[in-house]
Amino acid sequence: MNVACARIGAVCLAAFWPLGIFCPAAWAADAALAALRIESPVAWQVVQRRMAASGSVVVCGTTTAGQGGDVAVRFLKSEAEVVEEVVGWRAVPVQADGSFRIAVDVPAGGWYRCEARATRGAPVLAETAVEHVGVGEVFVVAGQSNSANFGEERLRPATGLVSTFDSDRWRPADDPQPGAEGEGGSFLPPLGDALAERFGVPVGFVACGIGGTSVREWLPAGVAFPAPPTVENRIRQRPDGWWECDGAAYAMLVRRMKTPGPEGFRAVLWHQGESDANQGPTRTLPGNLYREHLATVIRSTRRDIERDVPWFVAQTSYHVPGDESSPDIRAAQAAIAADGLALAGPDTDTLTGSFREAGGQGVHFSAAGLRAHAALWLEKIAPWLEEQCAQ
Repeated sequence: MNVACARIGAVCLAAFWPLGIFCPAAWAADAALAALRIESPVAWQVVQRRMAASGSVVVCGTTTAGQGGDVAVRFLKSEAEVVEEVVGWRAVPVQADGSFRIAVDVPAGGWYRCEARATRGAPVLAETAVEHVGVGEVFVVAGQSNSANFGEERLRPATGLVSTFDSDRWRPADDPQPGAEGEGGSFLPPLGDALAERFGVPVGFVACGIGGTSVREWLPAGVAFPAPPTVENRIRQRPDGWWECDGAAYAMLVRRMKTPGPEGFRAVLWHQGESDANQGPTRTLPGNLYREHLATVIRSTRRDIERDVPWFVAQTSYHVPGDESSPDIRAAQAAIAADGLALAGPDTDTLTGSFREAGGQGVHFSAAGLRAHAALWLEKIAPWLEEQCAQ
C-alpha cells in the first residue's frame, strides 16, 4: 500500500501540480523529498547593524519544495537554557527557480539561531537552521605585519562574541586571523573583546594585512611612482624608468571590502608605515608621496565599493630601538586625518620596550604589546562609535 501510494503521488505530482491542482498523495511524496538550504546568513557571521538597536539580516537560499509555497524565517536567542524568540516568523514566496530572499530587521546582539521552514499551505515540508548569527560591528583591517598575524603570541577572544571573515567563511576570531599573512598573534581578539563588552554586540573582523608592504604596494594597478620600496614583489618597472603597482593587494582589499554582508562594515583600520620609513636613500618614501599614495588608496576604494566608508589611519613608523620613528611619515599620516580624509588612529610608535618582541628588540608586538595595541585602538574607535550609534 505504501509503495502504491508513493507511485500514485509521483504521478499526481507530475500531472497535476504544474496546473496548480493540489493532490494529497503528491504532497506526501514531495514532503519526503523536499530540501531547504540557507545560503545567507552563515554560522558565526556578524551583520553590520544599521542603527544602534538593529540591523537588516538578509536570509536567502533555495528549496525543492516547489513554486507556490513559502519559506518562513525567524530568529531565536538562547541564554542559560532560556530560549527567546526575538523575531517571529516572517514568510516570503518561493520563486520559480526555488530560491527565496527576505530582509529581516533583527535587534542588535547575538548570538542568534536563524530558523527556516518551507511550507505549502499548512504542511511544513522542510526545516533547517543556522547557529551563531550576530548583529553588531564589523571592521576591515589592512596594512602591513602589525595589522596582521606577526605578534609574538597567538591570542583568542575571551567573550565568545568575536568572529573573523576571510571572504569565504566566518569563524571565531582565534589567531592567526584568516585572510591576513603570518602565523602568529594579532591585536584583533583583545580589541574585539573590548568592543563587544563595551557595546554589548558581537564584533567581526575582515583581516587583510600583508607583511612588509609599502603603501606603494597597495595602490591600484598602474599608479606610478619614481622609486621602488625595499620589497619589489607587487610592483614592476616601466620603460620610462618609473615604477608602478601591479594592483594585486588593492584588488584583494576591494574584493574583501565588498563581501562581509549587505550592510557592509563600519570602518577600515589602517596600520602601515614601517616599510616606507627609514629604508635607505633610494627606498624611503618621502612624506608628501606617502600622503598622496594613501589618499589615492582611500579615495579609490570608496569609489570602487560605492561607499564613503570611514578609515582610521594609525601613526606608525617604528622599527627597533634607535630607529623608533620617522617624523616625515608620521606627519603624513597625521595630515591625512587633518585633511578630513580619514580619522586619526592610535600612535603605536609609543609602544616600545617590553611591548615589542624579542625582549624589546624587534618590530613586532609581544603578547603585552598586542593587548596594548588593542587598547590604543579602542581609545580611538569607541568614542567615535558611540557618536555614530547616537545618530
